[in-house]
Amino acid sequence: MTAPRLVLGPLLRHVGERDATVWVEVDRACVVEVLDCRAKTFEVAGHHYALVIVRGLEPGTATPYEVRLDDAVVWPDPDADLPPSRIRTFDPANPIQLLFGSCRYARPDAVEDDKRYAPDALDTYAQRLLQMPEDEWPDAVLLLGDQVYADETTDETQDRIRERRSIAEPPFEQIKDFEEYTWLYEESWTDPDIRWLLSTLPTAMIFDDHDIHDDWNTSGSWRRDMQETSWWNERIIGGLSSYWVYQHVGNLSPDDLEHDLTYQQVTAHDGDCEPLLREFAAAADAEADGAKGARWSYRRIFANTVLLMIDSRCGRILEGDRRSMVSDDEFEWIEEQANGTYDHLLIGTSLPWLLPRSFHDIESWNEVLTKGERGERMARWSEKFRRVADLEHWASFREGFDRLTALFERVGNGEHEGSDGRSPATICVLSGDVHHAYAARANFDRDVDAAVYQLTCSPVHNYVPAFMKIGFRVAWSRAAAAATRVLLRRVARVPDQPLTWTREAGPFYGNEIATLSIDGRHARMKLERSGRNADGEPELTEVVDLELA
Repeated sequence: MTAPRLVLGPLLRHVGERDATVWVEVDRACVVEVLDCRAKTFEVAGHHYALVIVRGLEPGTATPYEVRLDDAVVWPDPDADLPPSRIRTFDPANPIQLLFGSCRYARPDAVEDDKRYAPDALDTYAQRLLQMPEDEWPDAVLLLGDQVYADETTDETQDRIRERRSIAEPPFEQIKDFEEYTWLYEESWTDPDIRWLLSTLPTAMIFDDHDIHDDWNTSGSWRRDMQETSWWNERIIGGLSSYWVYQHVGNLSPDDLEHDLTYQQVTAHDGDCEPLLREFAAAADAEADGAKGARWSYRRIFANTVLLMIDSRCGRILEGDRRSMVSDDEFEWIEEQANGTYDHLLIGTSLPWLLPRSFHDIESWNEVLTKGERGERMARWSEKFRRVADLEHWASFREGFDRLTALFERVGNGEHEGSDGRSPATICVLSGDVHHAYAARANFDRDVDAAVYQLTCSPVHNYVPAFMKIGFRVAWSRAAAAATRVLLRRVARVPDQPLTWTREAGPFYGNEIATLSIDGRHARMKLERSGRNADGEPELTEVVDLELA
């Protein structure tokens, strides 16, 4: 029998002060070893994966590592001229840097002939990282949604689909099931520079709509329409199963993995785990219809900083009299995780909490109308408008928006449990989705000690149509905000917003990546845009450097 082969990875996922996890996909069952720590592979639909938990590391150290499959070294790639991959553990006394962004479409060479696409900002950053001193490397990368595009496939993926099935039937040239989802990750994560970056910098991920389908879980009506199609069930099962394997399981700390029932079932199972994950995915999807569901949200600690990554897609409640971005149980979990003493609270959510004020008001207005405030005909028209205009952010789920705002106000004044009256220096909501970048500062009705921000960076690798740029520029204007407020007073009874906000930077357009730097109670954000230098080579140019606290 031939030796096992590394298909994807390694991906360095969770890193703490003394432990880490390393994810791989391989071509057959074997034992995976990293730094004398071992894990047996598990099988899903004929594919083989492992998550190696590495323990016994020292805080504030950098340890080069190899990946062995059945004792044979398969990483680093001897044919690649790249530095060794390494695990850099956290030292609570050191400053931290977090790279973040969203919406990365395929790999650069998949669209190299399409002039609409500027260089991939993350790929360009990886090339810079190769030249940077190790002590200047970011401590982690936060990928805030749309890591793959199931509904907008590349020419290469479409060719593979045609070889497997007919594209004359739904879902046509879109992704159909788990097998085809594996092709998306292969396409995205095999770029050499990206592969090395992901093997060296820890990553935390969360999905957004294109990971499954544009407008995913926009409304109960949307769900019913999709459930009536012949292809949706396989898409959502394949999408959530593959997300669990490729993204979610690596988000969890070693302690979390010990208490994660699905992970324990999968790693203990003898044989193909596809039936287990199909059952899990079906239950997770049913949460929007009022079932128990699953928790995709999670918590990470970076020295004096708490990151809460919130699922704002799969866990929505869309049936009955209530609409909520997350369930009551999940919101209680969010509030509990925000307790304690720390210097900075980061909320990672793919959808922005604060939009341009005019867009924000329109989404709140649309939610009222779709509930029947102005009759059934207006409700039907408003539902159509909601889908066409993508009115599905926190503003269109006012109950959740108001509850999250109230949480920020309490935490920002040190009124949460375990705070001892001490507030963090900043509360930053990190988001993507909207294909432009900006920073906005929240202003509450009463004084709040913490500086509260919405920081949005999107896309990492995509393109922004001209009409969208014009629309967002208009939306951010004071005139547009004033006009929508007049409209709301005359057309529908929309509750008053519990706060106001001011734009501190942006809007900016193009492929961008942001860096959040934290040192004690000081914080700042730098935004960089990808382009090409005089020699035609990709480079990053600073767009803004904003002091937050």
